[in-house]
Amino acid sequence: MADRRHKHDDAEPAVSSDGSSRLRLCAATREPCDVDDLIRFAADPAGNIVPDLARRLPGRGVWIKAEKTAVAAAVKGNAFARSLKRAVVADPALPDRVEHLIEKRVLEALAIANKAGLVTTGFQQVDELVGSGGAILLIQAGDAAVGGREKLSRKFTAVQRAKGRHEAVVTSLSGEQLSLAMGRSNVVHAAVIHGGAANRFRDEAERLHRYRSGFGASEVTENAKDLED
Repeated sequence: MADRRHKHDDAEPAVSSDGSSRLRLCAATREPCDVDDLIRFAADPAGNIVPDLARRLPGRGVWIKAEKTAVAAAVKGNAFARSLKRAVVADPALPDRVEHLIEKRVLEALAIANKAGLVTTGFQQVDELVGSGGAILLIQAGDAAVGGREKLSRKFTAVQRAKGRHEAVVTSLSGEQLSLAMGRSNVVHAAVIHGGAANRFRDEAERLHRYRSGFGASEVTENAKDLED
């Protein structure tokens, strides 16, 4: 991860009992969390708080739990200024901006997986891939007809459980977004096979789901995780 490649003078680092540097203190909730469960923010030269999803921006960083509600609480509670110990500006629209940026990363990851030949689209083609056990992740447009979504989801869940896999289904994107990312029209159902680009898409899709729903959400099939054989 980027936090291992770049050294930051973070405002409030936290260190675990074993001396690990993987923990940071969430400025909003005051919880020590693993860096993968957090979003880093920094102040630009004008003093505006900006999200640093790639963890590459210079200067002191403020870490917030990767949930929309936590980012909203940080803005409302002036957590950024307290952590940095100086006046900064946190736009009230920051939680929505972060969501948009994460969503953009999901779509970019999907486009890369598609270019790598890891994505299949079309109800019949997806149905066949799911039935063969080759699909490790099912993507369905959030605005797709419920009937078609349920049929594929049930089949995918049955096949994945029979193989001892977690049934990872992503429904956080609209049909229009899927179509734009894939460079095709009317993409409603898609399936992903194993590959490095698929893993990146999984990680980004999981981060978007968690950001919107919170880490307290139950392990439903919309959580894209545990895709490896």
